[in-house]
Amino acid sequence: MKIVFMGTPDFAKESLEAIVNANHEILAVVTNPDKPQGRGMKLMPSPVKQYAEKQGLDVLQPLKIRNNEEFINQIKALNPDVICVVAYGKILPKELLDIPSLGCINVHGSILPKYRGAAPIQWAVLNGDKTTGITTMYMDEGMDTGDMILKQEVEIGENETTGELWSRLSKIGANLLVETLEKIANKTAPREKQGEDFSLAPMLNKEMANIDWENKTAIEIKNLVRGLNPIMGAYSYLNGKKIKFWKVDVIPEDDFMEMFEEFAEYAYKLKNVKAGTVLYVNEKKGFFIKANGGIISAIEIQGENAKKMHISDFLRGNKIEVAEIFEMK
Repeated sequence: MKIVFMGTPDFAKESLEAIVNANHEILAVVTNPDKPQGRGMKLMPSPVKQYAEKQGLDVLQPLKIRNNEEFINQIKALNPDVICVVAYGKILPKELLDIPSLGCINVHGSILPKYRGAAPIQWAVLNGDKTTGITTMYMDEGMDTGDMILKQEVEIGENETTGELWSRLSKIGANLLVETLEKIANKTAPREKQGEDFSLAPMLNKEMANIDWENKTAIEIKNLVRGLNPIMGAYSYLNGKKIKFWKVDVIPEDDFMEMFEEFAEYAYKLKNVKAGTVLYVNEKKGFFIKANGGIISAIEIQGENAKKMHISDFLRGNKIEVAEIFEMK
């Protein structure tokens, strides 16, 4: 089929590569404008643009698509059968949706109608979901409200991060897009309306990364750390210094007592210890913090103006005392 592809990050690059390998005719690739990155703020092309240019594909980078008559006319002139949209980052206007004869197809990182919106993969991890998946759908003017085509569900690992799940789903989404296009071409694609029992997955914000020891449980803190890895990292303050947590685990209090028998006689006092309090620090045995409903074992953290480290490496260069308290700021 003749396809216009719209996408930006590495998640979308996987889908573009899959439909190129499936021998579809890519009329043009639409991606976001280059963005300044790094210390030098050098303009960098998106992963989709980088791949497209290596393949010799035409690349379009409009600043906006709504009320952009020149861009709309460009797409009309291409006369695509299908527009494939994968993590492009903008809602398409009706005048663009109406151009392809076989419709606009989207690859979405959840099992719709759950998690409509910009960050479905992140919220599945943040909320501690056991499963998620990919949905392909026909696009309409709403935000992820179109008729569904194919779905593939996957389990989320207990310790899986957003980055790891993102990578896994990008490949599943790419394969499902190829299968979806085959079914559309053969006129065998199903079309299922979405129900009204939906949930939203809004964009993440920096404020949510600040760990709330007082009100969050140990499991919720672990899910926060997993969900924000590698996007921004969950963080807390110890003696006024910001520490990011990149990997943690949760240990039940009873298991903690078995690991460190010296705490057994103080077990009855543990419930009165403030959440966020450092309980045990040892380069070889680990770094343990009191939380609501469990003990946080820090595995990979990052100090101010430093790189992320395994906890044993971090503790060799940073002195932390038992009874010090992590706090919000």
